[in-house]
Amino acid sequence: MALTLNISRTDDIVVVQCSGRIVFGDESDELRRAILNLLNQSKRIVLNLASIAYIDSSGLDTLVTSFISARNRKAEIKFAALSPFVRQLLTSTNLDRLFALYESPEEAVKAFVPHPEVAGES
Repeated sequence: MALTLNISRTDDIVVVQCSGRIVFGDESDELRRAILNLLNQSKRIVLNLASIAYIDSSGLDTLVTSFISARNRKAEIKFAALSPFVRQLLTSTNLDRLFALYESPEEAVKAFVPHPEVAGES
């Protein structure tokens, strides 16, 4: 099952619906490229992982390096709607302590703090 990415926007927040597997090879490479490209467009990204059936060690590496790349660019990636497999994997590797995890993409979008220039406008 290949990885498919559907990208939508809510204001200045990008929501990426991921479906399939995040594994070594094209899938991990595709996700890494997509996130790096999106980080050039937005500082706020939500990865919807509800339809991810499997992640291997390379896929985990992609999630961690993408998260770190975002932080280095003063951006944020939030993880939403984890499938049971993904939730168990992140819990067993203690990555659930590193990532911001949310029950739904909508909850993750609401969790972003407004940018100061937006909050100051009337």
